[in-house]
Amino acid sequence: MFTHDTLVEAAKSWGLFYLIGFSICVLVYTFWPSNKARFDRAKHNILDEDDVPWK
Repeated sequence: MFTHDTLVEAAKSWGLFYLIGFSICVLVYTFWPSNKARFDRAKHNILDEDDVPWK
Protein backbone atom coordinates (compact mmCIF):
# COMPACT_ATOMS: atom_id res chain seq x y z
CA MET A 1 0.00 0.00 0.00
CA PHE A 2 1.19 3.50 -0.77
CA THR A 3 1.68 6.05 1.96
CA HIS A 4 0.46 9.59 1.69
CA ASP A 5 4.01 10.92 1.38
CA THR A 6 4.76 8.54 -1.50
CA LEU A 7 1.67 9.63 -3.40
CA VAL A 8 2.41 13.31 -2.83
CA GLU A 9 5.98 12.88 -4.06
CA ALA A 10 4.80 11.00 -7.16
CA ALA A 11 2.15 13.61 -7.90
CA LYS A 12 4.64 16.45 -7.57
CA SER A 13 7.26 14.89 -9.82
CA TRP A 14 5.19 13.04 -12.45
CA GLY A 15 2.49 15.72 -12.46
CA LEU A 16 5.10 18.26 -13.51
CA PHE A 17 6.29 16.03 -16.36
CA TYR A 18 2.69 15.40 -17.39
CA LEU A 19 1.92 19.12 -17.59
CA ILE A 20 5.11 19.85 -19.52
CA GLY A 21 4.33 17.05 -21.97
CA PHE A 22 0.74 18.21 -22.37
CA SER A 23 1.91 21.79 -23.00
CA ILE A 24 4.31 20.59 -25.69
CA CYS A 25 1.50 18.63 -27.37
CA VAL A 26 -0.74 21.71 -27.35
CA LEU A 27 1.99 23.85 -28.90
CA VAL A 28 2.70 21.26 -31.59
CA TYR A 29 -1.02 21.07 -32.41
CA THR A 30 -1.31 24.86 -32.50
CA PHE A 31 1.59 25.43 -34.85
CA TRP A 32 1.05 22.38 -37.08
CA PRO A 33 0.87 23.74 -40.66
CA SER A 34 -2.32 21.88 -41.62
CA ASN A 35 -4.24 23.57 -38.77
CA LYS A 36 -3.56 27.10 -40.08
CA ALA A 37 -6.72 27.23 -42.17
CA ARG A 38 -8.86 26.10 -39.21
CA PHE A 39 -7.43 28.77 -36.90
CA ASP A 40 -7.69 31.49 -39.55
CA ARG A 41 -11.34 30.57 -40.11
CA ALA A 42 -11.98 30.71 -36.36
CA LYS A 43 -10.26 34.09 -36.14
CA HIS A 44 -12.48 35.64 -38.80
CA ASN A 45 -15.75 33.94 -37.81
CA ILE A 46 -15.69 34.80 -34.13
CA LEU A 47 -18.65 37.14 -34.57
CA ASP A 48 -21.41 36.87 -37.12
CA GLU A 49 -22.06 39.77 -39.45
CA ASP A 50 -25.58 40.01 -37.98
CA ASP A 51 -24.28 40.31 -34.43
CA VAL A 52 -25.17 43.77 -33.13
CA PRO A 53 -25.46 45.13 -29.59
CA TRP A 54 -28.87 45.24 -27.93
CA LYS A 55 -30.67 48.57 -28.02
